[in-house]
Amino acid sequence: MPDSSNSESFSSSADISPFLSDWGFTLKELYGLALVFFKDKDGKAMHFTYEERLKLIGLTCQVSQGKFDSQTAPPLGVLDVIGKDRRVAWQAVGDKSKSDSMFEFITTLNNQSKLFKPYVEAHKRDAEDKSRRLKEVQLVESEKEEGYQAAKEIQRQAEAEKIIQEEQKHRIQDALNRQTFEQFKTYAEQQYPGNPEQQGVLIRQLQDQHYEQYMRQIYQQQLFSEQHCPTNGEAVDSTSVEDNQNVIVQEVLASVDNETRDGSGSEHEDSSIAAASMWTRKDVKEFKESVRSEGGEAIIKVGQGESVTVRVPTHEDGTCLFWEFATDSYDIGFGLFFEWTNADEPVSVHVTEENSSDEEDDPELNAIQQDIERGRELLPKGAKPNTDVIIPVYRRDAHQEVYVGSHIFPGKGVYLLKFDNSYSFWRSKTLYYRVYYTK
Repeated sequence: MPDSSNSESFSSSADISPFLSDWGFTLKELYGLALVFFKDKDGKAMHFTYEERLKLIGLTCQVSQGKFDSQTAPPLGVLDVIGKDRRVAWQAVGDKSKSDSMFEFITTLNNQSKLFKPYVEAHKRDAEDKSRRLKEVQLVESEKEEGYQAAKEIQRQAEAEKIIQEEQKHRIQDALNRQTFEQFKTYAEQQYPGNPEQQGVLIRQLQDQHYEQYMRQIYQQQLFSEQHCPTNGEAVDSTSVEDNQNVIVQEVLASVDNETRDGSGSEHEDSSIAAASMWTRKDVKEFKESVRSEGGEAIIKVGQGESVTVRVPTHEDGTCLFWEFATDSYDIGFGLFFEWTNADEPVSVHVTEENSSDEEDDPELNAIQQDIERGRELLPKGAKPNTDVIIPVYRRDAHQEVYVGSHIFPGKGVYLLKFDNSYSFWRSKTLYYRVYYTK
């Protein structure tokens, strides 16, 4: 029997059917579902009468082939009774349009079977689920694409930043190399006389070490300044740190370029002191044996809490000072200073104790002494006011490597090589050193 409750919800017009709008399928889509349902379920989950089945078949013929035309219809066999009945049902549809035929097929099927509506609803849920999953996949793909583009942009910025840093590095290295080439060349000729190939290798190694030591010193000094500046409790912005690093690089470039242009003069007021060069060697044992073989004057015992200052005047026949030093078992602090003076004096060694009562009463001085790793710029005791800091005092692992350095004479005066053991309360240090000048 027809389901009256379902039939009341249909209109005779396929265009305004609430069934189509409520169930979420177009007429064509719904007809396709109905046709599949009819072919799968006929004779199984539902049973139509012979007349009902003929009517539905006639509607499907109207949808697929249009109005019945005996001229174009294929011939039937004499005994094909069922085929003749189907043609009669097709002719009975008359002039109905394709959309009206589909609508009537759907309506008839829904009225005859209570299973059709749940079947359509299941397909609707499946379609909605597929649509939802498709949107999720598209969203994931979109997020992946956005992430990929963001990663590409980060990589592009990193590569651009790397190029800028490499350019800045080469500029600084070129400027430093112009300053130190003659010094390193002289030193390499002394180490490998008559061997230009080994001299070139050593010069390149010294230039690389000098660049790293120079930049490390610059950043350590900058870090020390930042740590001693009041921040008013405000957090440091990463952008400001990055900008600050760029400022440091520009300042280094400017200072190195100025030093390269200006050179070194004879008067303190008109001179700019060039940066010192420092590097290391691994032949600690051989160096100490060489110093011992030269005599005991270049071997000094620096007691606990003491510092030793070696005063080396500039020589009229020289243009550059070289120094080398190493220790037994433990590290030691080292710094280089220059005292502007026209007085002549011999090379001398001065031993001072850093833990005097005057210094103990100075909290700021004690705080700096207790953190020698940050770099001390305190002048050695007895230094005159017209003394400049060339290398702040830092702890050096001179028991593991030979520390070597050079500096172009800024003018006439006295170099002060300070070896600092003031931070050690228990251990004395044995120092091996060598100082000489080159033309």
